[in-house]
Amino acid sequence: MNIKSRIDRIPGGMMILPLFLGACLNTFAPGTGKFFGSFTNGLITGTLPILSVWFFCIGASISLKATPLVLRKSGVLVSVKIITAALAGVVASFFIPADGVTTGFLTGLSVLAIIAAMNDTNGGMYMALMQQYGTKEEAGAFCLMCLESGPFMTMVTLGIAGLAAFPWQTMVGALLPFLIGFALGNLDKDLRAFFSQGVSVMVPFFAFALGNNLNFTVIANTGLLGVALGLSVMVVTGSVLVLADIFLAKGNGTAGIGAASTAGAAVTVPPIIASIEPSFASVAPSATALVATSVVVTSLLTPILTAWWARRFGVLSPAYLAKQKAEAEAQATPVFPGSVAPAE
Repeated sequence: MNIKSRIDRIPGGMMILPLFLGACLNTFAPGTGKFFGSFTNGLITGTLPILSVWFFCIGASISLKATPLVLRKSGVLVSVKIITAALAGVVASFFIPADGVTTGFLTGLSVLAIIAAMNDTNGGMYMALMQQYGTKEEAGAFCLMCLESGPFMTMVTLGIAGLAAFPWQTMVGALLPFLIGFALGNLDKDLRAFFSQGVSVMVPFFAFALGNNLNFTVIANTGLLGVALGLSVMVVTGSVLVLADIFLAKGNGTAGIGAASTAGAAVTVPPIIASIEPSFASVAPSATALVATSVVVTSLLTPILTAWWARRFGVLSPAYLAKQKAEAEAQATPVFPGSVAPAE
């Protein structure tokens, strides 16, 4: 029936479709989990346990053996995006109430939604784009981008922005599964290969559990606003990342465009943050729906914009191709001692 190949045609399909199915179940049969109980209830309501295993697997998949160039590139992109999200959150906090906007087109918008959407990069898509339009070093920047997955970096960003304070035990607890996985994956390459398989496998399960915290009323109310949020992620973070890539990482800006997206894992952040800090509980459902829409929008537009940038300024631009051709011709024309170089 080619079910998986059809799902893969949808941007972020393995995240978005189970999320949608979970929202369907929660909207039309909200008591299903309690009715069946046992493992069925665990599958429907087990967001945190499933996510903790996923974070462990992500940590195990990251190799410590990264070149300094890769670390510099990924460090620039990750740190600049986090700082940009923090600044956007600080600016938004002057205009958006603590319990979010409750009237007009911006109904449902909150500082949590803005930071969660801007803070996490879609690492898988970034790596695929850089393999096609960038360099090996730029593709390798994916290694540190995995650190953005989950609530830890959003908690850090909220702290940097002065919008929330989390106990150190909570901060460490959010990072501990990742660190344990990272340690085991680097101690034994076979364990890394084994646990890495769980990264993609766990996605539809936690997405379905997350969907069971949403309903279609929330999704419908935040549809167009979610599109606007996705566009703002690309404009705001994309502009800053391009400049950072050019001036700090010595790239051509393509990696900056490729990182201007919202990760599918960002959908998990609002409910987790709300479970840790109850003051965010009232805005978590709408923030989750907004971030989910942003994931779809950026998944559709980031590849298009990255390809356009690569043709204008990157590895597919006429200037870059001409330079590569000249270098190849120079290497193919040997000049021996005593020989005369060909006339220009």
